[in-house]
Amino acid sequence: MSELIVQGERYPCRGILLDKDGTLLDFIQLWGPWARSILEMMEQHLTVAGAGFTVEKGTVLGTVHDQKGRVIGYDPSGPLAMGTVDESTGVLAWQLYNAGVPWNEAVRLVRDFNKTAMADIRRHRAAKVFPGLRTLLEQSRHAGLKLAVVTSDSTEAAQEHLEWMGLTSYFDEVIGHDRVTYGKPDPEMAEKACALLGLSPADVVVIGDSNGDMQMGKRAGVRLAIGFAPEAERSGHLLDADKVVRGYEELEVRRYED
Repeated sequence: MSELIVQGERYPCRGILLDKDGTLLDFIQLWGPWARSILEMMEQHLTVAGAGFTVEKGTVLGTVHDQKGRVIGYDPSGPLAMGTVDESTGVLAWQLYNAGVPWNEAVRLVRDFNKTAMADIRRHRAAKVFPGLRTLLEQSRHAGLKLAVVTSDSTEAAQEHLEWMGLTSYFDEVIGHDRVTYGKPDPEMAEKACALLGLSPADVVVIGDSNGDMQMGKRAGVRLAIGFAPEAERSGHLLDADKVVRGYEELEVRRYED
C-alpha cells in the first residue's frame, strides 16, 4: 500500500487523478497566448462588422490583460479555465451571433480562429511544468501508484502536451472531455478513470486547480480532493477542496507494508 503525505498528514491511496492545465503545467504560459490570439481575431472581425464585444474583452473568457494586451492572468472560475473546447466555442460564437453573424457561420469562424491560434501554440510548445511535479510523479511510480490525467481539454491535445513535457510515461490513462458524456464538475470523468485503472474511487486522490475538479472528485467519492493554488491569494474559489496546497513540495508519496 502507498500513502500520500499532504502537509504532514497521511492518506493511504492507490492512485492519483491529476488535472492538466494549471495543475501539471503553467496555465498562462500555454493558454495565455492562445486567448490573446483568438480574442484579437474576434475583435478584428467584430470591428469589420461594425460591432464589438458585448462585455469588456477580458470578461469574455475570463482573462486579465496588461497594457500591451498580453494575457497575464485568468479567472480560475471562468470559461477559459474550466470550459471545454465546445463550451468556449459557444461563448465566442455568441459574441459573433450578437453582431449579426448567423450561428452556423459564427461557429465556423471561431473554429477557424482556434486552428490559427493552436498552430501558434504548437510552434512554440510553451508547456512549462510546475516545480516539484516530476519528483512527485517519480515517487508515485516507485510506490506503485496508478496515475491518470483528467482534463477538460481533448484527449489528443492532452497527450500532445504530455509528450512536449516528457511526462507521457508516468500516466496509465488520459481522459479528455471527448471520452465522457459529461465533463467536470460531473463525476463521470473521475469514475471512468477509476474504472480504467481498476481502482475504487475511495482509494484515489484528485488534484486540480479548479473547484470543478474538487466537485468532480467529491461527487465520485474519492479519498481526497486537493486544490492546487500556487498563488495562495487566489485560492478562495476552491470551496470544495479537502486540502489546498501551494506547490508540490507540500506533497510526498511513500510506500509502506500493508
